[in-house]
Amino acid sequence: MENLVLSVRELEEQDVDALMHYWFSADKAFLEGMGVDLAKMPDKAEWRETLLRQVQTPLHEKPSYCIIWQADGQAVGHSNVNKIVPGQEASMHLHLWSSGLRQKGMGTTFVKMTLPYFFRNLGLQMVYAEPYALNPAPHRTLQKAGFQLVKEYTTTPGWINFEQPVKRWEMTQKRFNTMV
Repeated sequence: MENLVLSVRELEEQDVDALMHYWFSADKAFLEGMGVDLAKMPDKAEWRETLLRQVQTPLHEKPSYCIIWQADGQAVGHSNVNKIVPGQEASMHLHLWSSGLRQKGMGTTFVKMTLPYFFRNLGLQMVYAEPYALNPAPHRTLQKAGFQLVKEYTTTPGWINFEQPVKRWEMTQKRFNTMV
């Protein structure tokens, strides 16, 4: 990782195929390990249309806002927020696409680089994440990025998830500003 130049930027139409490849080429066990209910996965055409619509929708009308993570200028992952309450809060998700890039500290760096987009561009006061409690990777990343663990409970955290135990992590804009 020490030789890679990491950067982040907003989702563009050119990213749709790579993002779809991540979801549709992933091993079923990997998806279930993230808490995905495979029966709720949309088909490729529906997902493509959703992503293209996201790119074309004005910022303050987006139901989801996505930031692409890059290593040496190549897209390698993404973070998005949904459940956006303008000026207040949103639910964050984080995904490194290549298994070879995981567990190297990149996720933490990417999260820290992404948060200013969510706070500034959406005017948020807080970003929270609720990853599957049995998936340790995002919990390590969120903790290292300075998020605070608030609680653990059972819910269906997203539209493609099954009911599951989650850990809720929160980052306020005020806390983030003191860290940077």
